[in-house]
Amino acid sequence: MTQETAEWTEPAEPAEGYPEIDALFDSLPNKNGALIPLLHKAQEVYGYLSQEIQVYVAQKLNIPAAKVFGVATFYSLFNLEKKGQFKINVCLGTACYVRGAETILAAFEKELGIDQTETTKDGMFTLDSIRCVGACGLAPVVMIDDKVYGRVTPGDVKTIVDEHLGQGGQ
Repeated sequence: MTQETAEWTEPAEPAEGYPEIDALFDSLPNKNGALIPLLHKAQEVYGYLSQEIQVYVAQKLNIPAAKVFGVATFYSLFNLEKKGQFKINVCLGTACYVRGAETILAAFEKELGIDQTETTKDGMFTLDSIRCVGACGLAPVVMIDDKVYGRVTPGDVKTIVDEHLGQGGQ
């Protein structure tokens, strides 16, 4: 389910408890405006916003689940699908693009056997692009989680992937 093709289906059962969401909810002095902070917390803890989590947040806030779903699909920073252990983002901003970022993205697709926005079958990597990292002097740039790789060439891709495979499960 991608942001563009996401569809809502009502869950058959009420949502289970989520202690991290409960703790944040209970700590908020004003529940108005709590939707986005609760979604951020849920994604931080669980990695994505499953329908069950969305329904739970709706129940906590006493709002329609469709409103939660609408917010979760409107903002691109929210993930509706589980992401890989390592999130690879290839910068496609102007400086990176003119210095070959498209070839870097294609090299990652080939190395991982997935297309952009997909996750490898083993759950290790999710590949995506971003518009600008703000490190134009290092273009082309790749970010894996919070680590920035500058002046990346297609020849660097296998080494970068192998480096993270060695960290798998840590």
